[in-house]
Amino acid sequence: MSEHHDRSFRDMDLKTKIATIAGIVLLIIMAIGFVLGLFFFGFAGAFEILGVYYTSPWSLAVFVVGFFILSFMIELVFKVIFYVSVRNQSEPVKLLFTRIFVEVASNWLVLFIVDEMMKSITISLKAEIILALLLAVIETVFDGKKIKPGHNGDHYPK
Repeated sequence: MSEHHDRSFRDMDLKTKIATIAGIVLLIIMAIGFVLGLFFFGFAGAFEILGVYYTSPWSLAVFVVGFFILSFMIELVFKVIFYVSVRNQSEPVKLLFTRIFVEVASNWLVLFIVDEMMKSITISLKAEIILALLLAVIETVFDGKKIKPGHNGDHYPK
């Protein structure tokens, strides 16, 4: 039988601690890189279909990173707006449409801000709205949480 080594982090020597921390950091960097890569190629494909002009792949990469960072901050605010707006709703269809509306609004705002900050990418209003709607539907479908009316105002699972 194999021995099971179950040591705590405090009991490890310095070399093992450094290797453990480096492995965890590398894993986190790879996960973030994978997500950013999905966004990069997703935006590249959507931009190609919608006829969005960008000067170079680097400008697209900066756009994706800016979108990712700004989206994280704006989404926190819009989640609060969503929770407050559905607090007393009990119909699942209304909850779904409210969620999609809030997601579209937050995605459009992020797309608009990042587009206006960058001169190397030109996105039309029509393309911004289509992208915001597409992102909202994708986020809703892949979220994995079912929108159900709850008790005591808890309509959306945490």
